[in-house]
Amino acid sequence: MTELKAEIASTTYPGRGIIIGKSEDGTKAVIGYFIMGRSENSRNRVFAAEGKDLKTQAFDPSKLVDPSLIIYAPVRTLDSDTIVTNGDQTDTIRDFILSGKTFEEALRTRTFEPDPPNFTPRISGILSFADGDFSYKMSILKSNEGREASVLRFFYEYAQPVAGEGHFIHTYQCDGNPIPSFAGEPTLVDIKGDIDTFTNNVWQSLNADNKVSLYTRFIDLSTGAFEDRIVNKNV
Repeated sequence: MTELKAEIASTTYPGRGIIIGKSEDGTKAVIGYFIMGRSENSRNRVFAAEGKDLKTQAFDPSKLVDPSLIIYAPVRTLDSDTIVTNGDQTDTIRDFILSGKTFEEALRTRTFEPDPPNFTPRISGILSFADGDFSYKMSILKSNEGREASVLRFFYEYAQPVAGEGHFIHTYQCDGNPIPSFAGEPTLVDIKGDIDTFTNNVWQSLNADNKVSLYTRFIDLSTGAFEDRIVNKNV
């Protein structure tokens, strides 16, 4: 198991990242989602709550150039599932789940982002709650070694989450030009402390120049009640 803070800090540009796991005391499901940016357009964003969901918004609407890949709902909350992704595939997954289909079926209709030469991967997660506990899945859709015509789809399933442990997946392996896609399985990481400790650990570990926004949620497994935190660099 890798220390989450060290793993996040190991590169200046992990891009967008999803963390899912179980709290140290075993009573809560944990979600973290962050975005970073190198361009002015990517950095011109904030997170904002919308009911039980989360939206990205332009910090300065007058500077918004192309909203297609940067304005979306990263989090959707359903009755027994919570979805977190780095793009508009959140809504694809929601629509499939509501029609009785699966996370995997939804993502098999999608591919990586159309932003050559990076072809940013689409990363996704879903938490499913039942009987006072939960399971979760993660996925990455990425180009086959930068080939625009070839997609690779990977799915990971965690049926029995362990207290104090989680998994971390992000879009980019490191900074570069083009930026290399994340490689390998989601990283096993520690989940420490309450929501404020967790939030602070993630935010302080992100590169100061490139970080944009962070969202965290702790969900009580006995009641379903949740707490959220939002941290925006642009305030």
